[in-house]
Amino acid sequence: MPAYVVIGSRAAVDLLPGSGSFLDLDDITAQGYDDINQVMRRIPGVYTRQEDGFGLFPNISIRGVSTTRNSKISVMEDGILSSPAPYANPAAYYTPTTGRMAGIEVLKGSSQIRFGPQTTGGIINYLSTPIPLRQSGRALIQYGSDRDARAHVWYGDRHQTEAGTVAWLVEHYYRSTDGFKTIDGTAAFPGSDQTGFRKQEPMGKLRFEPAALPGHAFEIKIGYTDLVADETYLGLTEADFRANPTRRYASSRFDRIDTRQTRTYLRHHFDPSPDFSLTSTLYYNKFSRSWYKLHDARVVGGSFRSLSEILAGQHGQGAIDILRGEAAGDLRLRNNNRNYRASGAEVNLRRTFETGDLSHRLEMGVRLHEDYEDRFQNDDVYRQNSLGGIDSITRGMPGTQDNRRGTARALAFFVEDRIGFGDLDVIPGLRYERIRYTNVRRNTTPGPDFNTTLPGFPQRRTIDYFAPGIGFNYRPEGNLGWFGGVYRGVAVPGPGDATGGAQLREETSLSFEAGLRFRGDDGITTEVVFFHTRFDDLIVPDNIGGGGGGITENAGRVNSTGLEVSFAADPGRASGWAVGTPVYSALTLTRARLASDVEAAGAGGAAVESIFSGGRKGNKIPNIPDWQLQVGGGLEGERWRLIADAFYFPGAYGTANNTRNLRRGRDADGELDSRFGRLDRYFVVDLSLHYRLTENASLRGTVENLFDWEYVSSRIPHGPRPGRPRSFSAGVELTF
Repeated sequence: MPAYVVIGSRAAVDLLPGSGSFLDLDDITAQGYDDINQVMRRIPGVYTRQEDGFGLFPNISIRGVSTTRNSKISVMEDGILSSPAPYANPAAYYTPTTGRMAGIEVLKGSSQIRFGPQTTGGIINYLSTPIPLRQSGRALIQYGSDRDARAHVWYGDRHQTEAGTVAWLVEHYYRSTDGFKTIDGTAAFPGSDQTGFRKQEPMGKLRFEPAALPGHAFEIKIGYTDLVADETYLGLTEADFRANPTRRYASSRFDRIDTRQTRTYLRHHFDPSPDFSLTSTLYYNKFSRSWYKLHDARVVGGSFRSLSEILAGQHGQGAIDILRGEAAGDLRLRNNNRNYRASGAEVNLRRTFETGDLSHRLEMGVRLHEDYEDRFQNDDVYRQNSLGGIDSITRGMPGTQDNRRGTARALAFFVEDRIGFGDLDVIPGLRYERIRYTNVRRNTTPGPDFNTTLPGFPQRRTIDYFAPGIGFNYRPEGNLGWFGGVYRGVAVPGPGDATGGAQLREETSLSFEAGLRFRGDDGITTEVVFFHTRFDDLIVPDNIGGGGGGITENAGRVNSTGLEVSFAADPGRASGWAVGTPVYSALTLTRARLASDVEAAGAGGAAVESIFSGGRKGNKIPNIPDWQLQVGGGLEGERWRLIADAFYFPGAYGTANNTRNLRRGRDADGELDSRFGRLDRYFVVDLSLHYRLTENASLRGTVENLFDWEYVSSRIPHGPRPGRPRSFSAGVELTF
C-alpha cells in the first residue's frame, strides 16, 4: 500500500482493525458534490455542521468530538497534513476541495497510531487525481442555480525513455457562484446578490522511475488554491430568519475572505521487493488569508457590542437596526490577516516477514515537522448614517489589533506490527510525539516600540505524549469478520494556550470499538460497530467561528457512546435483472454527554463565552444529534442512471447548556446570545440523472434539496444560518 494512502481501496476496508470507509470517484461525483459535508453523510459515525452552504469552512466531528473547524481530526491530502498549521492552529480556514478529488478515506478508531497530531477524533485523507497509467484525460463542465459554474479538467501521460519511465499530470479546477443569499438594500445602498465565491486550483504532478535504479521512483507535486468569498460571520435574528433565511443584513456587505494556498511535496519510493518498501517525503505548505468582516457594532457614543448579543435582542431594537442599515451607528470591521507555514520531512518503512507460525507486517514512521501562525490584524470603524450609508471610515494601522506568532516544532514516531496467525490478526502499536512550542507577542501600540517583542516573550514549552493501542481483525472462512480495538488519543493545544499563564493540558481520549462485517456472495455488505470514547480535559478552541469565546480552555470530561450501521446491496444485479438497483444506508446512534460541569465563561466583555458555557454534567454535546440517517438508491440501465440520496437530521442543541428557548439562552455573563438554541431538524433529498451519449461523453443533471427544506444549519459564528436551498445544475463529462 503506498504511503500516501490510509486504506487503499474498498476491499482493503475488510482488513482494518477498526472502522473505516473508502469513497471512490463515483461516490464523490455521482451527485456532483463539491461539499465535503454532503459526501460525509454516507459514512456512519461522522457528523457535520454546515456553515456557508458550500462546504468552504467545514466543521466535522467523528464519533462525538467537537465540530469546531475540524480541529479534533487530522486532515490530510495524499497522506500529508493539509491544515495550514496542524500543530500551531489546526482550526484554520482551509480544507482540500472535494470536487477535484479521486477518493476520500476516513479512519476512525484505529487511526491513533499511524496518524497525528490530533488523534482523538480520527482522520480524513483526500486523494487527489492520480497520474494515469496511459495517455488519458477528463473534463467536467457544469452550470447551475445562482450562476454556479464549475469546470474540472485534467490530462496526463506516461512515456518510456532510455533514462527511465516519465509520467505526468496537469489539472485545473474552477468554480464560481453568486451565492444563494441576498444583501439588503437601504436608502443609501442598492443591495447586492454577490454572496458567493470564486475558486481556482491548478495542480501538476511529475513522476520519474530511473532505468538505472530499479525499484526507485521520484514524484513531485505542486498545487495552488486561490479563493475569494463574500462570506460573513453575521447571521440573522430569529424572526428575520423565519421570514427569509437567505437574507443578509446591509452591514455585512463589506465582508470578504481572500485565501491563497500553495502545497508541494517531493517523494522518493524504494520498493526493492514485495516484502520491503521505504518512502521518504519532503513537504512544504504555505497559506495566507485575510478575512475582512464585521466584528461588532455600537450606537453612536455607546460601547461596541457582540453581534451574537445584538441579534438576540440583548441591546435593544436600535442595535438590530444598525445591523440592518436602518439606523445610525458604528460598525467595527476586523481584518483577520494571518499567514501560515508548514513544512517537514517524513520516512515510512514497511517490512513483511515471518517468525515461526506468525506472519508480521511491520510499519514504522518518523516525521520532523515545523509550522507557525502569524497574526498581523487591525480594526476599521465605519460611521453609518440613518440611511444606511457610510459617512466616514477610520482605518486602523495593520498590526495594532493583534500582532503575534505561534510556532510548533514536532518530532513524531510510530511503530505498528500486524501479527497474523491463521485467520486472526493482532495489531499492537505505539505513537510518540514531542512538541516544542514558542509563543511570541509583539507590541501593538503605534510608536517607536511598535512590532517589537513584548517583555516576557518569547514563551516556550515542550509537550511529550505516548498513544498506545491494540486492535484485532478476525476473518474465519465464510462471509463474516470481526474486529475491535482499544486506543489512546491526544489533541494538543496551540502555542499561545500551551505556554505562559494558560498552560493548557492536552486533551486525551480512551476509545474502544468492536464490530462485525458481512460480505455476502450476492453483493450484500453490512457493517455494525459499537464504540465508546471517554474524553478528558476537552479543549474548546478560542476562535469565534467554531463557537469558541476568545480564549481557549480545558472544559472538562465527555463520554461518547454509539452504534454505527451501514448496509449496501444491488438486488437487481444479484438477481440477473437488466436494470441495476443499488441501495445503501448509513445510520449513526450517538450518546455524547458531558461527564462533568463546564465553567467556560471566558474573560468577560464581548461574546467571549464559548458554546460550552453553562454546560452541566449529563448535558448533550453541542451540534451532535442523538442519531442521523442517510439512505440512497438508484436505477441503472445500459446507458442511463438515476440516483436518489436522502438525509435526515433530527436537530441538536447549539450549546452545552442545552437550551431550546432563545429567550433563555443566556451566556455566562447573563446576556442573551443568539448562538444559544437548537439546530433545526431537516430532511434533504438530492437527485441526479446521468445519460451516456457515447463511450466518451455523458450528460448529467442534478437537483439538491429537492423539497426546498428551510432550516437552521448552524448558530455560529453569530446567529442562525441557513442550509443551501433547492438548486439545479446540468453538465457534460468527457473522457479522452
